Amino acid sequence: MCPQPRSRRVGMLALLLQVVRTESLLGLWKGVSPSIVRCVPGVGIYFGTLYSLKQYFLRGHPPTAMESVMLGVSSRSVAGVCMSPITVIKTRYESGRYGYESVYAALRSIYRSEGHRGLFSGLTATLLRDAPFSGIYLMFYNQTKAIVPHDQLDAALIPVVNFSCGVFAGVLASLVTQPADVIKTHMQLSPGKFRWIGQAVTIIFKDYGLRGFFQGGVPRVLRRTLMAAMAWTVYEEMMAKMGLKS
Repeated sequence: MCPQPRSRRVGMLALLLQVVRTESLLGLWKGVSPSIVRCVPGVGIYFGTLYSLKQYFLRGHPPTAMESVMLGVSSRSVAGVCMSPITVIKTRYESGRYGYESVYAALRSIYRSEGHRGLFSGLTATLLRDAPFSGIYLMFYNQTKAIVPHDQLDAALIPVVNFSCGVFAGVLASLVTQPADVIKTHMQLSPGKFRWIGQAVTIIFKDYGLRGFFQGGVPRVLRRTLMAAMAWTVYEEMMAKMGLKS
């Protein structure tokens, strides 16, 4: 039997033009409702858990590199489990394969057809992507911030410096965790075909090769990096305004 030809790689610009051409400009905002429902509570759970863990374990002293990794991993794991159903809905909304009319309709449809397992499909892969991302991100973010002499900076420049540190940390963390993101997406879009992580890895490698694990890397790096950098900049500013140590 002859091997199947590998799928042709589609560039980000070509995909963007295709979406605009077939779905209009609004197609670029497909799935924005579940994204908001997922991100806003998810960010709150993450930062709330992170602050509580830092207060309990660190008691005011700055975290080491390893402590930063553990704090990020633990906080993101809590948020990831809590928001898993919305993550599944968001992924399917954006894929265009499912005709969900609303977030509630999607939730009801998945539960009826797949049960509670459907709402947590790809959870392990999600945690393998998000938890290391947050741990690596927090480590690079804290280490980069420690290099910058904040005491000598003008107050107006501090948000810019924090944002720049966030961008640097986000790029590195996104590149490291990109393969896990690809596996997670496949498992959530086609849970019947990709039942477990080992099977997903085998199929992706067979169909696309090593490059398959880095598909969509550029848009993901841009999205995750900017989102994380903005979230941390806002968080730092809010904590400073409230007189709390971030």
